[in-house]
Amino acid sequence: MLKQELEDGPFSFHRASLADPHFRADVLAGLAASPRAIPARWFYDRRGSELFEAITELPEYYPTRTETALLESIAGDLAALAAPDAAVVEFGSGSSVKTPRLLRAIEPAAYVPIDISGEFLRHSAAQLSQAFPGLPVYPVEADFLRPVPLPEQVAKMPKLGFFPGSTIGNMNAWHAIDLLRAMREWLGEGARLLIGMDRVKSPEILVPAYDDASGVTAAFNLNLLERINRELDGTIPMDAFRHRAIWNADYARIEMHLEAQRDVDFSVAGRPFHLRAGETIHTENSHKYGPNGARQLLRAGGWTPIEQWTDEKDWFALILCEAQPLRRAP
Repeated sequence: MLKQELEDGPFSFHRASLADPHFRADVLAGLAASPRAIPARWFYDRRGSELFEAITELPEYYPTRTETALLESIAGDLAALAAPDAAVVEFGSGSSVKTPRLLRAIEPAAYVPIDISGEFLRHSAAQLSQAFPGLPVYPVEADFLRPVPLPEQVAKMPKLGFFPGSTIGNMNAWHAIDLLRAMREWLGEGARLLIGMDRVKSPEILVPAYDDASGVTAAFNLNLLERINRELDGTIPMDAFRHRAIWNADYARIEMHLEAQRDVDFSVAGRPFHLRAGETIHTENSHKYGPNGARQLLRAGGWTPIEQWTDEKDWFALILCEAQPLRRAP
């Protein structure tokens, strides 16, 4: 009632003033930049999270089913390699679809899912608690690209970080290295990290995975504009933009863009913007890594690869790393 009274009464009430200040800052800065770009983490409001889960079930989208099958096939190896009584800390847990396979394999002492979408996080954590009634679950609503305080209940436990889905590929190399170093700091020396990394392959396989025939990925991309309109008082005409996915061979990555189909003017949080027809807003990268590139990235981030598994087509890799003592010489 109070919210409605503020909207209808003499007070000035704006949704943009209640939005996440980091979301507002990133959107305004990204729309003003050249080229224009908005960080992919802002896809994941509740609707965006639901759409992404739908994407993972599409026939064109191979990463989820390939990684899930790979987890199943290496369950015995994981049980032998994970530290006993470890706390599993999952970065960007989403619906935690792959997580039960890991939890069954290693029987951890606790599970800490971290996700930016609080409502989605709480729902998936409740489901996991029901599936594993004896496992303490400590959900943390946070953007893991910023410092994440882990629950004090797991402070003294050995840690196994879990970073599936090739999410590391959404970041440029310098951001990925910064994140890996931050994970090392949060999890501590001696911790281990199980990370999924998508492999370089033919664009004929890659592009349809990010531009499916049924248009779910397009809806996922365009939902970012709907979120801006809803949370930041945006006036973006939805029919003025279309989804684009392209393979950039120079950077070994799929890029997702929102392309203006005509000259368009709009405002966000009271600030005006103009895009020419054909101009894009860059919304996501998905870098792909060969074996050597993956190892170099992980070592630069402070993690020593100790084991690696791939599917029979060599489309996707799971790499187990360890935060070994840092060396000052080769």
